[in-house]
Amino acid sequence: MVDLTGKVALITGAGQGVGQGIALAMAAAGAKVAVTGRTLEKLQKTVSMIAERGGEAIALTCNVKSADDLTNIVDETVARLGSVDILVNNAQEVPIGNLLDVSDDAFMAGFESGPLASFRLMKLVHPHMVARGGGTIFNLASSAGIRWDMSSYGAYGAVKQATRALTRAGAAEWGRQGIRVLTIAPHAESPGLKWWIENNPEEATAFFKTIPLGRIGKLEEDIGRAVVTLCGPDMGYLTGTTIPLDGGQANFD
Repeated sequence: MVDLTGKVALITGAGQGVGQGIALAMAAAGAKVAVTGRTLEKLQKTVSMIAERGGEAIALTCNVKSADDLTNIVDETVARLGSVDILVNNAQEVPIGNLLDVSDDAFMAGFESGPLASFRLMKLVHPHMVARGGGTIFNLASSAGIRWDMSSYGAYGAVKQATRALTRAGAAEWGRQGIRVLTIAPHAESPGLKWWIENNPEEATAFFKTIPLGRIGKLEEDIGRAVVTLCGPDMGYLTGTTIPLDGGQANFD
């Protein structure tokens, strides 16, 4: 595994699911980790899991729709862990439903918690990464943005496609400063996916048949460790692209 000793990672939505899996993998690779999210109890569980393995992590409560909260978690991470070398923009409220059924509030919440929060955090960590000589930023997207049938996924897809555009811009503008920006689009055993399977059993069955590897990714082993690998020097020439960690299901070409 890539050695991230001396690095500091800030991960949103790290109290469960994909964010937790990435946090565990980052800590296992030697990084200090700031796990953030809305529910302190969940964050503390992630911190405890990391501590039990001999890693170092702190829990910071945050609503990513709040600009003040985002400023606070970056300031706290720098003050307590030293800086920010890796940012993972994972937290996201998901506006799913037919266009006529999605409210303005739900649509705006998707953008505020997704691309706007990512945009704000990217700018907040930028000076710290420049001071460290570079860094890596991960924005999470979804194959929902490129579905063959966008019915009931239009609002969600719009949010995630906007996030991909931010990645491209960040990579183009900050590459000379040693900052790489990547989008990952995972399928993983998250609470959100489990909810979707339970509420859409027929669609889920059809969906799984389109995954060439025939399974959903494991949170730490398949998603977290892949993200760690992308932080390593062997991936140092990769930036600005979308990487589907989904068993071969999506085609982002």
